[in-house]
Amino acid sequence: MRKYWIALFRLCMPVFAVILFMFSFGASFVLITGSVTAAQLDSRQTQQKPKPLNITVILERVYLDGEISQEVIHETCWLMENFWAKYDQWQLTDSDESTFVFRKQVDDISPLLKANGFFGITDAGVLTIFNGRPGQSRIIQSFFQIDIKKLESKKQEELTQGIPIKTKDHYVEVLETFKPYSIKKE
Repeated sequence: MRKYWIALFRLCMPVFAVILFMFSFGASFVLITGSVTAAQLDSRQTQQKPKPLNITVILERVYLDGEISQEVIHETCWLMENFWAKYDQWQLTDSDESTFVFRKQVDDISPLLKANGFFGITDAGVLTIFNGRPGQSRIIQSFFQIDIKKLESKKQEELTQGIPIKTKDHYVEVLETFKPYSIKKE
């Protein structure tokens, strides 16, 4: 009987040592597919994809006429490096956990101005851009006071009726045309 126990001890001791060794290093056995090494476990963990981030992006465009437009985008971001590369031409102005606000200066007039902007003059003689024809329309931007007495009657009539703004060049041209008629404050 003693020989039986010694034989059993000699047989079980190496098996027990291997099992103890494997568990002490965090490896486990899979009965169906065989044993799994620690290196295989590490490779499985690194192959898992990162969780995506749901991000709200607010893009602000600041136009020459002072108008600011906002575009809200909801996107799913897998890698932040790709996210930052996508908006590298924008300036980050604000952020929190899931919202980023970017701003960009646009060297053009706003779509609002192109669609419905008119240069005109207020009752006080201030060169102004209106959303629609001058008179009852909302003021978008005011510039400087004009000395009406120095203006030709044709230019006065144009300002009273409203001068449509369709391009950046026309916007700059009208400002430059009326700048010499501005009243300088002392």
